[in-house]
Amino acid sequence: MLTTGRLILRPWNDADRAPCAAMTANPEVMRFFGITRDRPQSDAWIDRTVAHFAREGFGIWAVEAPGVAPFIGFVGLSRVPDWMPGAGGLEAVWTLDAPFWRRGYATEAARAAIGYGYDRLGLSEILAFTAAANMPSQAVMRALGMTRDPTEDFDHPRVLEGTLRRHVLYRHHRSEGGSDARYLLSPGGRPG
Repeated sequence: MLTTGRLILRPWNDADRAPCAAMTANPEVMRFFGITRDRPQSDAWIDRTVAHFAREGFGIWAVEAPGVAPFIGFVGLSRVPDWMPGAGGLEAVWTLDAPFWRRGYATEAARAAIGYGYDRLGLSEILAFTAAANMPSQAVMRALGMTRDPTEDFDHPRVLEGTLRRHVLYRHHRSEGGSDARYLLSPGGRPG
């Protein structure tokens, strides 16, 4: 688990399944993904996420805002697939439910995940990418100190023609700072 001043990035539990499914079924939340998920698709995604953590020792955490909500979305690190720019590197990812937007939660949680990548995984760089039209996520990337080189913009290979196909790539380097997150380890010594 990771904690910040207002948030807990923690392992997934069964109580997260219904709110995650509702969040990823919401067209407003998913508008820059070009898809929504039904409950079985959301549950399968959570299962893959939990398996990724078990296999890799890192991944995407469920995010809780104590005193506000037990589940507000998810944030973490994901390996960039072979068919994407930056293949093999790690990408910072975040998706929060609409009621929790514009509170600085995404930046706070992503900063903790980036710090974890540097402090615990020994990374020297972390990537983030999104649809060029996704200005809210790009604002988070800039708030994190990430930089974009427009020559690295690309057409996402799994997005059909349309406004979401063109993607931007942002980079964050270790020298640009980690985070102020506190790290809590599970009893086995591996990240929770």
